[in-house]
Amino acid sequence: MAAANVHEVVSHWVGKQPDACAVRDPAKGLALSYRELWQRAGWLAAELAGRGVGRGDLVPVAQDRSADLIVTFLGILRCGAAYLPLDGLAPTSRLADIVAESGSRVIVRSSRAEDAARGRWADLPAWLPEGVEPLALPDTDPGLPPPAVDSERDDPAYVNFTSGSTGRPKGVVVPHRAVLRLALNARFCTVDTGDQVASSANPAFDATTFEVWNALCAGATVVVFPSVTELAMDDWTALIRSERIDAMFLTTSLFHTVARECPDAFGTVGTVVVGGEQLELGAVRRVLAAGPPGRLVNGYGPTETTTFAAYFDCTDESLEGLDRVPVGYALQETTLLLLDADLNEVPAGETGELCVGGPGVALGYLARPELTAERFVTHPATGGRIYRTGDTGRLLASGAVELFGRTDRQVKLRGFRIELEEIERTALNCGLADSAFVEKIGEGPAAWLVGFVLPAREAAAEVSREQLPAALNERLGRTLPSYMLPARWLVLDRVPFGSTGKADRTQLLRLLEAPVGPAPHEPAGRPHEPAGRPLDPPAGPADAAVTAADEAVTGALLAIWRDVLAHEAVGPADNFIDLGGNSILAMQVAARVHQRLGVRVEAGAVLLTDSLDELAAHVASMPVVAAS
Repeated sequence: MAAANVHEVVSHWVGKQPDACAVRDPAKGLALSYRELWQRAGWLAAELAGRGVGRGDLVPVAQDRSADLIVTFLGILRCGAAYLPLDGLAPTSRLADIVAESGSRVIVRSSRAEDAARGRWADLPAWLPEGVEPLALPDTDPGLPPPAVDSERDDPAYVNFTSGSTGRPKGVVVPHRAVLRLALNARFCTVDTGDQVASSANPAFDATTFEVWNALCAGATVVVFPSVTELAMDDWTALIRSERIDAMFLTTSLFHTVARECPDAFGTVGTVVVGGEQLELGAVRRVLAAGPPGRLVNGYGPTETTTFAAYFDCTDESLEGLDRVPVGYALQETTLLLLDADLNEVPAGETGELCVGGPGVALGYLARPELTAERFVTHPATGGRIYRTGDTGRLLASGAVELFGRTDRQVKLRGFRIELEEIERTALNCGLADSAFVEKIGEGPAAWLVGFVLPAREAAAEVSREQLPAALNERLGRTLPSYMLPARWLVLDRVPFGSTGKADRTQLLRLLEAPVGPAPHEPAGRPHEPAGRPLDPPAGPADAAVTAADEAVTGALLAIWRDVLAHEAVGPADNFIDLGGNSILAMQVAARVHQRLGVRVEAGAVLLTDSLDELAAHVASMPVVAAS
């Protein structure tokens, strides 16, 4: 289908199947037909146009994953503007900087009552009238004709902000042509008219582009779906089946967790696309053996190449003889090039930087011409525009691309793209550090960030060495999202230097294996009692049976935590997050509690309780249910 913009493709389906379901939110009991979606988006487009928003403008969106969010996206596009989804988990100061950089006069958000109930977006400006939301409108035309805006293929459709090495987040400007390249005639994922496509990603994560527009551009239904971190594992897998999900995306770390705890979860799904980090071969084989989806696809692509640039269908046959899952082959209308430092192609089998060309390449970085010129370059042989990903890899004999490194210090952690230099610069600017270094440790769900800090002399009177890790993360948390905060800080007496006169990061990492000088400090935000504190004794004989049961639960939790966290020194007083726990590891704990104890506990309880002791009391108080 030849189209100039995204909403033109959606309008085709509005005309062809106006009463077909476009968006469903099962949790709220909401459903919008294509006609209703179009009407509400038209109202919003008219409201925006009335406030001076038009072609080329950028509109921040402060809404959680919902049917309302999809109305907002479409409404912004229909008035000729581009949307900028904000991350509800990011600090308010970071969001305020992004909103200011957008230059927008308005911001679209949920009603203030809903914001108050959720506890989000409380400090951001509102422009919608009190209690008025697109979904609250009647089905009839509200009398505001939508603006007649014909966006062109190179007009911006949305902007996603990612971590920046300078300490300032960078906005990736993605045009309509790039979204259409992803959504139309897609090789990597089969979405047919009437299919149910799960939408569970954070709206600020570019996987939302796939979840929303690959569905609506095919006449399918977007199903607002909870993340696997929001439900007990068996409840989440049951929901996949009951909602008849045909296509879905998971970050690699989430997929690894589901593959480990419930490998048959995807047996009823048509296509599962996984992306964000290196995919573990063992996890893929577990899912393939347990009852795979119709297609299990490893998807690869930086935000600058519009969600995906390469894909690899994972089957027993395609993986035979491989010790690593490749990122695979180019998407439709996409070129993958492995180039040397002078942008010349390297021979098959040799290492080069992966560069991506084609209409899926973004326009560049918002208001960052120097950075845009550095990463978006002209290929000298073809004259075409390409994006330098910074990922290094090689071309296999099969023609598939295999990746194994970076040319810079960008890392992926549980699906989030992180520039380690941004954390280091923020630490240096907070007034507590003279030197700061951050590294990623491990891979997969158990990966974490460690920081090394040389205290600022001026801060010694304000913060002691023992208090420094917690104080540092508190200040970093004012501007950085939680996933960018190191799980551990080691306080240095001096910075080790190598023969080149630069800080020797290898020597720093050795401190984790055999600490030298000051002992490492955990960045706990709460008092941390010594591991192994004994449980309080029972009050009397009448409590003996209850205490025995509680001790059995505590013993089971100790074993589960030690296994999941790969940490032997765990005691009842320990806090899960202080030991390196995160939402994905909490899912593993919750799944194993159900398997071993027959109790359904949500991952949130693992994260929010102050200690294993407290979690044990919570688990012991809950009813036992049959493990599925």
